[in-house]
Amino acid sequence: MRSCITFLLYLTLFAAQNATPDPDALYGQREDLTKARQAADVWSARVRANPTDFESTWKLSRALYWLGGHGPESQRQKDLESGTEFGRTASTLDPKRPEGYFWMAANMGALAESYGLRAGLKYRGQIKDALEMVLKIDPAYQDGSADRALGRWYYKVPGLFGGDKKKSEEHLRQSLTYDQNSTASRYFLAETLIDMGRKPEARTELQRVLDAPVNPTWGPEDKEWKQKAKELLATLK
Repeated sequence: MRSCITFLLYLTLFAAQNATPDPDALYGQREDLTKARQAADVWSARVRANPTDFESTWKLSRALYWLGGHGPESQRQKDLESGTEFGRTASTLDPKRPEGYFWMAANMGALAESYGLRAGLKYRGQIKDALEMVLKIDPAYQDGSADRALGRWYYKVPGLFGGDKKKSEEHLRQSLTYDQNSTASRYFLAETLIDMGRKPEARTELQRVLDAPVNPTWGPEDKEWKQKAKELLATLK
């Protein structure tokens, strides 16, 4: 009997030591880049085991986007390239869901910025098409994230290639109809307003970023936008 109990205890300990960690919980602690990478590794393993796993595929794309913006410089472009491809794959696995299109566009946008304006412009059409697809499928996805990203697209892209500050403002204000406390939308709107020569309005938007409550889902991002808003606001005084 004692040997049987010992064996059962061994099995329990073995199972606990070899249990796959919860990647969603790890991603929730993504400010610790080790945990963000662990989350990506778990989703990557699941995709290798089942290439049709839609949830793991788009979540891997999302994790790589974070790592592509926060990880070691030498690894960032590689992560963003992989994130773009996993997002693209997710969009083909389930074309009626917005996640794949959105995270493909997010990774591609960050990748384009990393290459600089001239080289990055080649991605502009694909990014815009993917974000417009999200709007067709679910404009409310992630509290208006597609409108937010399109607002940024129209701000970043030169007018000669389709950029338009007025359209940027329109999309950003539309995104705020889904979440009036979005720190990203209000920060982007402030930058657009500055470029339009409307600094008093921009200061108001930046103050709203600072005053907004932290969203538990997007806590790490909110902290970053608040810091950026504080720095930009200081230059407008």
